[in-house]
Amino acid sequence: MREQTLDGKVAIITGAGRGIGRHIALMLAQRGAKVVLAARTECQLRAVQKEIESQSGNCLCVPADISIEAEVKHLVERTIGHWGRLDIVVNNAAIGDFGPLVETTTEAWDQVMAVNVRGTFLLCREAIPYLKRQACSYIVNINSVVGIKGYANQSLYSASKHAVMGMSKALAKEVQPDGIRVHAICSGGVDTGMIGDARPDLDRSLLMHPDDIADLVLFLVTRKGNAVIDQIDVRRAASTPWA
Repeated sequence: MREQTLDGKVAIITGAGRGIGRHIALMLAQRGAKVVLAARTECQLRAVQKEIESQSGNCLCVPADISIEAEVKHLVERTIGHWGRLDIVVNNAAIGDFGPLVETTTEAWDQVMAVNVRGTFLLCREAIPYLKRQACSYIVNINSVVGIKGYANQSLYSASKHAVMGMSKALAKEVQPDGIRVHAICSGGVDTGMIGDARPDLDRSLLMHPDDIADLVLFLVTRKGNAVIDQIDVRRAASTPWA
């Protein structure tokens, strides 16, 4: 069986206070990683920290708005100052605004792009110099099926996720010589707060669980050898195969 330990590794997870990010943080910590929890809401981060530490895990809370350059710089600096290294970055934080494009405000456009695209860009840029110091390190971008498809009333969210996909593809080639692996996980409906706004028609009992995505992150960052998976597309069991 493939060894899944992350002992000694340091991982930054954004959007770690709830939903998919929380489950990723818990799972990586359970496998021995030292996790850095980043999100805007400190009380949520502290709750996750308490969960991790109750299981003898190691974590650091760094409240941060990833759309703000100075706060992203501080996040990476705190990580290096506290743990001395960085091995894994999980860009999970994202927001959505749903409805017809003609009803989308410029303010909403700017806000979604600032978090989903600018935030991912900023953290990758600030983290790469430290990721390069490791023999093998990872950037995992938690994307969405709307990053490769389009759905009505999701033009803004889809645009942001398509941008992250384009960034992921180009960045993977840029950092390949440095031993950094860039992965994108494009998931369908996951049972988080956002799905209710995006797809109120879906039966929540048929949605994927956040742990389903956390499992995939763990799989990617514990892979050894010469096989690299660039992109994982994952759907609900009830959705149409190969659609």
